[in-house]
Amino acid sequence: MRPALRRLFLLAIESDALAERTAQGWVTRCLHCRTRLHVASDGTPGGSASLEHVVPRAWFGKRAAEALAARVGGDADDARNLGVACARCNQDKGKGPDARGPADARALEVVSTLVDRRLQRWRPPLA
Repeated sequence: MRPALRRLFLLAIESDALAERTAQGWVTRCLHCRTRLHVASDGTPGGSASLEHVVPRAWFGKRAAEALAARVGGDADDARNLGVACARCNQDKGKGPDARGPADARALEVVSTLVDRRLQRWRPPLA
């Protein structure tokens, strides 16, 4: 795994108020279904853990998604826009709301709810 991706995983997990540090790394819950997930101390995901861009990267710069993008810092790789999700949920979101785009009312609703959930789990990343 590329070092840049491991850094994003660490940013996501360190800024997740539900994440707990263990001797083996980190344990948290999927942002969608609450499945227990593991991430190693160096940012390597374990099992089915995947990096979730809450507001899809492709939505940044689109007028219909401006308000959502602003809520998560205006940058796709901002810690507020990163979460840890199980691969199944992340892939389902990618095939559904992400693919339909921000002009679709239901997609906007789903992603907005997910932004709310991520911001509820927010804590400033560790130094």
